[in-house]
Amino acid sequence: MSRPRIGFLGVGWIGRHRMEAMLATGAVEAAAIADPSPECAEQALALAPGAVLAEDIDGLLAAGVDGLVIATPSALHAEQSIRALEAGAAVFCQKPLGRNAREAEAVVAAARSADRLLAVDLSYRYTEAARRIKARLDAGGLGRVYAVDLVFHNAYGPDKPWFYDPAQSGGGCLIDLGVHLVDLALWMLDFPEVTAVSSHLLAGGEPLRPGRVEDYAVADLVLDGGASARLACSWRLPAGKDAIISAAFYGTGGGAALRNVGGSFYDFEAEQYRGTAAETLASPPDEWGGRAAADWAARLAAGERFDPAAGRLVEVAEVLDRIYGRGG
Repeated sequence: MSRPRIGFLGVGWIGRHRMEAMLATGAVEAAAIADPSPECAEQALALAPGAVLAEDIDGLLAAGVDGLVIATPSALHAEQSIRALEAGAAVFCQKPLGRNAREAEAVVAAARSADRLLAVDLSYRYTEAARRIKARLDAGGLGRVYAVDLVFHNAYGPDKPWFYDPAQSGGGCLIDLGVHLVDLALWMLDFPEVTAVSSHLLAGGEPLRPGRVEDYAVADLVLDGGASARLACSWRLPAGKDAIISAAFYGTGGGAALRNVGGSFYDFEAEQYRGTAAETLASPPDEWGGRAAADWAARLAAGERFDPAAGRLVEVAEVLDRIYGRGG
């Protein structure tokens, strides 16, 4: 059986890394590549000499690809995903899938109608640290979880202007980093209903004003059953290290947490807690960055079609909308 032919739309650092991860599975082949930067396109073509260079999404879809990998600015994600799905191509998209829940819902509806596989690069689910904690939670090892603490502080900020235009990005650090925290919390706990949300968003140390995007966000979520989840995320926080990333879960039978090591964006450890005792569940090294992409490629090669779990992408987007205090 022939391997699915994949088009890659956007092959900057992230897009190229995900392309490498997919090709390394041997499950798919790169058929076509498109990027406005000739340098990025040439670097990607070096990874897949048999691929053709296309000018844009029209050229990629005209090449008859079976799947499209989208790593473009956020404002384009929903429209490009829908176009690909309606053309019969499966989609793997960078986060966020849409700038709000309405856009995300439209993409999921298109995937359902076309019966095509849709996934988003919510890559922290695929760390070994997250998976070990998820397994303990599923086995009831923490008892009834009543508190969740989530943090993602990035000492740097995006280097592209569109990130700072709310019309193009959909928001600031919350939709950029906090989306991973919301997804992790809901996924770990099997997507409980979020019954209440409160939040505070800042830009430059001041309350967020129209026309700006937040660089610091805190939110409190109340989950079905009464559990509390608190998240904080930021760009350019003077935290004394490159990043602070953690997700901690506390229950009636103990606790567990994943944390980045030494300020790293890539190295994570996980521990389970019983009183004052800690048990290591996972530690570096762990090459997790491309696992979500590789998983999508393998599933596509296996013939998978629309997965109803894609509806969870809308639930995450709805929580973000509520934190922002806006409709979909």
